[in-house]
Amino acid sequence: MNWKKRHYLLLGLVFMAIGAWAQTEELWVQNGERNIYGVLNHQKETGKKQPLAIIVHGFNGSHDWGRNYFDTFSSMGYMCYTFDFPCGSANNRSDSNTMNMSIIDEKHDLEAIVNYFKKRPDVDASKIVLVGESQGGLVAALTAAEMPEDISQLVLVFPAIALGDNHDTRPIENMPDTTRIWDVPLGKRYFMELRDIHSFDVIGRYEKPVLIIQGDNDNVVPLFSTQRAARRYKDVRMHIIHGAGHGFNAKEFEESLQPIKNFIKHD
Repeated sequence: MNWKKRHYLLLGLVFMAIGAWAQTEELWVQNGERNIYGVLNHQKETGKKQPLAIIVHGFNGSHDWGRNYFDTFSSMGYMCYTFDFPCGSANNRSDSNTMNMSIIDEKHDLEAIVNYFKKRPDVDASKIVLVGESQGGLVAALTAAEMPEDISQLVLVFPAIALGDNHDTRPIENMPDTTRIWDVPLGKRYFMELRDIHSFDVIGRYEKPVLIIQGDNDNVVPLFSTQRAARRYKDVRMHIIHGAGHGFNAKEFEESLQPIKNFIKHD
């Protein structure tokens, strides 16, 4: 058997072991009257507390994106929860009315999810990691700044930290009731709230380890904007994926996983 065949056989055995180790289940979390749909990937009954990664999707995303991280975090002994923000996309299980999308509501939803898992007897509350993509990166960063004692590590993937700096400057009375971004209808509230989100002033309140992963060909979240965000953190490292834009292809996503593994294992 040549080395390539041995390599693929070993990979197959590893993924079979991960599949036997983990199971997935649908899990709804309540935030007041808001019902948040998600999927939890976790170890089968062990009687031990497990660390947890919470995956935070971006603008018009869904929990499906977070499933891509299940095997990676399972291989490190982590539970992994991915969910749909209510009103966070036009196609999700929580609430698909994007006219009510709100960064503030998403932050409160994520706080409720963290507080839910902190109380679960099978979760190691001292090891809760947030992984946020794009707008979800902004929400994760704001949440970590709000509850720094509850988040052990923060992973930001092409995070839209500067979203608040790019708000609609028109007087409220001149704003239309509906604005479409990438063909997604949004209400006035989304843009009005951005005026009060001073993200660069607050994200540095989180002083624990931060990993930022960014492509250098991103025309939505430019590299210089992410570098500006990185300078706000006390303990930060960056991994730049050359040629990658806003949203990784399969090869770029695969490249992003190794720095995450190194970060989680060594910090």
